[in-house]
Amino acid sequence: MKKGTRWKMMGNIAIIIIFIFIALKGCGYVFSKIPSVPNDYVKKVQTGGDIEAKYLAKGNHEVEYKEENVMMSFQKFGIYYPKNIKSMNKLPVVVFVNGTGIKGSKYPALQKHLASWGFITIATEEEYAWNGFSAEMSIRYLESLNQYQEEGKENIFYNKIDMDKIGIVGHSQGGIGVINAITNQKHADIYKAAVILSATETDIAKAFMWDSDSTLIHTNTLMIASTGQTDSTISSLQSMQKTYNNMSNDITKVMARRNDCDHGEMLYYADGYVTAWFMSYLQDDSEAKKAFFGNGAEISCNPLYQDVQTHQ
Repeated sequence: MKKGTRWKMMGNIAIIIIFIFIALKGCGYVFSKIPSVPNDYVKKVQTGGDIEAKYLAKGNHEVEYKEENVMMSFQKFGIYYPKNIKSMNKLPVVVFVNGTGIKGSKYPALQKHLASWGFITIATEEEYAWNGFSAEMSIRYLESLNQYQEEGKENIFYNKIDMDKIGIVGHSQGGIGVINAITNQKHADIYKAAVILSATETDIAKAFMWDSDSTLIHTNTLMIASTGQTDSTISSLQSMQKTYNNMSNDITKVMARRNDCDHGEMLYYADGYVTAWFMSYLQDDSEAKKAFFGNGAEISCNPLYQDVQTHQ
């Protein structure tokens, strides 16, 4: 390749990176008062299969909320959980990792939905979650809640958190955060299931110095992006394929692209299958597993999804 051509290509990549960064940060600023996930998204998002529809719908539990402010860059831990937690056995957990400009307080509807299915969810206000640090600190906080009962002070989470059933999900920058949380943090081995939404190890991620290594993934992983124009740059089919192939074959893994939305909407459009993934691995739900594996796996037949690949 000629030197001038090489510099021109690098310049084009730089322009794209700057445009995406400004767009993402700008949207986060302009819409700072607006939830990133509509409160009624479960009624608006289209489904293409019975299993997807089942797990997109609200679960059987009413939900409560607790938060704890901390002197850290991510400001607080926000926890949603089933209201009847006192009468339940130990509960599985899903850790949320934030995308660019999308703090935990911007998507309570998503957290409430999983809590209604019997999960404890935890999120922070972290704005730069790519390194997985906020997820790591969420795990440490959960361990503390689970182990210590302060005399004279109620802790409804005491001995109620199943630390052997932990999942993690992240969108966009948060998807890179998921990769780092399950490969590069102290509690990397604690996760039993992971979901990466609209994120891969692209030149754009590298330009932001969001380092990660998907060859180190040993956690059962679902990876979904959209076919939209923005995702075609941020999480292209080619880059998804590379990340999918990088993942170890000693795990179960699924990749797919949804064809009726774009990057921002992927935060919640795939939630039926995200919930099914966690139900399968963290609540031993055999019906949920049929969404991904076996003869006639639903996601492979779903008209809203394409480029599906599975490994079990």
